Amino acid sequence: MNKVLKLLLLAITVTSVSVSAFAGAAQIKASMKARLPQVEALKNQGAIGENNLGYVTVLKNTGKAAALVTAENKDRKVIYTALAKKLKTTPVLVGKRRAKQISGRAPKGQMIQNAKGKWIKK
Repeated sequence: MNKVLKLLLLAITVTSVSVSAFAGAAQIKASMKARLPQVEALKNQGAIGENNLGYVTVLKNTGKAAALVTAENKDRKVIYTALAKKLKTTPVLVGKRRAKQISGRAPKGQMIQNAKGKWIKK
């Protein structure tokens, strides 16, 4: 298993532990884990990228990218909302913080949106 996949699985596990108090956490964790190989493959192809708000964005319209991004972002929104409630902050701030973590861990070659909104290849 490559380093990126291990880091993403760790991030999902940590996130799911943090939000395990809300209903559906186990289902979201399972869904995200199941999608992870497809998400990573599309990132490696440059079809999707991580934006500066903590969500994935379609950069090149491929057959499955839009549906996959919609599902991934829906789950992330639920997680960010639960974490925001727990931390007494906003989902937007949680997402931005997560975006910084993702950006720092992203492997070379993946597309990341910087704080100013510009897409860069890491």
